[in-house]
Amino acid sequence: MHLPAESLVTIDGTGSYVRLAVVVVALTLLAALVNRVGGLQFARADLTAAARAVVQLAVVGAIIAVVLGSWWLTSLFVAVMLVVASLTSGRRLVPRGRWWWAGVSVASGAVPVGAFLLLSGLIPLQEVAVVPILGILIGGAMTATTLAGRRTLDALRERHGEYEAGLSVGLLERDSRLLVAREDAGLALMPGLDQTRTVGLVTLPGAFVGMLLGGATPVQAAAVQLVVLVALLLVQAISTLVTLELIARDLLA
Repeated sequence: MHLPAESLVTIDGTGSYVRLAVVVVALTLLAALVNRVGGLQFARADLTAAARAVVQLAVVGAIIAVVLGSWWLTSLFVAVMLVVASLTSGRRLVPRGRWWWAGVSVASGAVPVGAFLLLSGLIPLQEVAVVPILGILIGGAMTATTLAGRRTLDALRERHGEYEAGLSVGLLERDSRLLVAREDAGLALMPGLDQTRTVGLVTLPGAFVGMLLGGATPVQAAAVQLVVLVALLLVQAISTLVTLELIARDLLA
């Protein structure tokens, strides 16, 4: 089964681009309004995130054809993705601290798992396949790093008395932090678990839809999506564990 791109989004002329702009602006403003009315404190972030997405997608759309024509440029593009993901997570966790340690968490999860997939032969060693697959894995590592870091830091602040109690009975600082925050850090894995449990029932993830749009059969698309989902489980588990360890050792602080 082959699904044409028009079956998802209809873009067939100047009028369609105007309609696209109107819809994007309307959705963004409504999201900001809901944030403002609900007191969620992310109204401005919605606006800036949408604006950045427009610019970044426009730039990527302009250069991706060139990037995918060269392994050197593809490698550079993947490196940029890793840096941006590390910067995003690190600044979200410790904006005035040693945020660069978040790069260890992101890379520890995404790089070895991505390399394993490529070496397994399931993912073809072609630029057009490497970039999106590694992008998905890096994105998953970034999310897990941010969520695990926030959960861990919040737990250590809110349960500081338990941390001090651990020290009082002779535990090392690292062990006392782990005792307090390990379960909270593990909650970062829930979104990935829920996505894997409900795939095909609640959502059709991007890799699956992308394969169908590219002309793959439903079985081929499902196989690729399955590999991506279970790879993400491993990526997020590694990134979560490394993030917890970095905070426990007072490095990502």
